[in-house]
Amino acid sequence: MSTPDTDGPLAEQLLRLTRRLQRIQKRHLGPVGITPAQSRLLRTLAHYEAPPRMADLAQRLEVVPRAVTSLVDGLESGGLVRRAPDPANRRVIRIELTDSGQEALKKLRAARRSAAEDILAPLAAEQREALGGLLSALLDDPEGRC
Repeated sequence: MSTPDTDGPLAEQLLRLTRRLQRIQKRHLGPVGITPAQSRLLRTLAHYEAPPRMADLAQRLEVVPRAVTSLVDGLESGGLVRRAPDPANRRVIRIELTDSGQEALKKLRAARRSAAEDILAPLAAEQREALGGLLSALLDDPEGRC
């Protein structure tokens, strides 16, 4: 006698939701001209007090350094970030937001708010609060399984 797969349908729903979130995010970020990955890098960059090294960004984003290099290349070609030598060690390159990058961040924040409204539209306020609690429980895994 086999046990019923109770987690399988839930896992499938989460995967479908993830794909929906990505579609909505792409639709809202498209007019800004930035990919979701570039958006994440810009938002991360904005949280540093001083311009970080690419290795710092890779660590914070939990990606390989090559992925950061590709993202920075794209953002730099769009004038949103610039590479700058570290004043203390000229072999170290730091990544800085440009004025255009700051403006793009403002547009991104508005696009993300709009995307969140689309995503959460079917939920009442108490459902949103309950979802926030459930997501926190999944994200704050005390046993460090992830």
